[in-house]
Amino acid sequence: MPLNSYRVLDLTRLLPGPYCTLLLADYGAEVIKVEDMKTGDYARWEEPKIDENSAFFHSLNRNKKSISIDLKADQGKEVFLKLVKEADVVVESFRPGVMDRLGIGYDVLASVNPALVYCAITGYGQTGPYKDLPGHDINYLSYSGLLHFFGRPNTKPTVPPAQIADLGGGALPAAFGIMMALLEREKSGKGQFIDISMLDNVISWMQTILPDYLTTNVEPRPGELTLSGGKACYEVYETKDKRYLSVGALEPKFWEAFCKGIGKEEFIPLLDAPLFKQHQLKADIQTIISEKPLEAWLTIFSDMDTCVAPVLTLEEMKHNPQLAYREMVQTENHPHISPPIKMSKTPGTYKQKAPRLGEHAEELLAEINISSDEYKRLKENGVML
Repeated sequence: MPLNSYRVLDLTRLLPGPYCTLLLADYGAEVIKVEDMKTGDYARWEEPKIDENSAFFHSLNRNKKSISIDLKADQGKEVFLKLVKEADVVVESFRPGVMDRLGIGYDVLASVNPALVYCAITGYGQTGPYKDLPGHDINYLSYSGLLHFFGRPNTKPTVPPAQIADLGGGALPAAFGIMMALLEREKSGKGQFIDISMLDNVISWMQTILPDYLTTNVEPRPGELTLSGGKACYEVYETKDKRYLSVGALEPKFWEAFCKGIGKEEFIPLLDAPLFKQHQLKADIQTIISEKPLEAWLTIFSDMDTCVAPVLTLEEMKHNPQLAYREMVQTENHPHISPPIKMSKTPGTYKQKAPRLGEHAEELLAEINISSDEYKRLKENGVML
């Protein structure tokens, strides 16, 4: 496994941080969840449950270990600092300043382990007037301006069902930042602080929107962007049986094939028609698509080189031949989503299910020379589970 030699202390909860460390754990890193004494990771208590923990928690926390420590207690901090001495990475997602108030902020940890890579995932970053504000995915999308485009003219924005800011703005850049810092450490021998702002990173995703606006200073309206409903060639159409067909025929060759498939070759010159014509074109295409059920259209387009796909339900996705071949969704034994990064030599694996709260405490303490008797005393003192 490519990350076998790395140990990660994960103080995060819910989605962004745990998905970041899931990527590291799936490819070999030893990820240790350092959890709250009372509730642990809140995601444990969601429904539905697989055992005492939720399906959501199991999906995000496989291949990890768990230790539960009271980080407000002096003895708890001592245990944590001993773990830090043997760690490569610390990941946390508290608001800025929380770790410092606990007495275990970056400066303290770096003095204990100068090679430590410390990654903080927050909504707004460690600096700026919003740094202490609470927030969730929808708020970061709002401030970025991206949520404004999740709608059509004269309609309110639609809340996306996948957490774009949490995952694309938080988890993925955090994992990438950690890997860059570890690579740099091989040269310098020193760790560093990684400041991940979910808002900042959402803005970096807006490559098809922001550059044009910054060049022209003309702000498009929702529904006018090419990739969000502005063009007839990139749209979702309803079929006769109330199903949906997605069309992504942006390039001329794909648009030509699509137009031939619907029997309207006269539409071919209209690929880049003005916006008002695009509206009429979409209405005309919708009328045509409404004449046949989804399967009939899929049959028509099956031998044509164009970007057309059915809008699948989760049940259909689970049985889709492409995803079945790629083994992305595992349904036997312990159902799970497979590691998505396919590597020919060192693929990610599902090694073990998510840990119980504090499950690996005794094992991990033994590695930092804390005896079973001392562990019992820590438990009796309410410092650990």
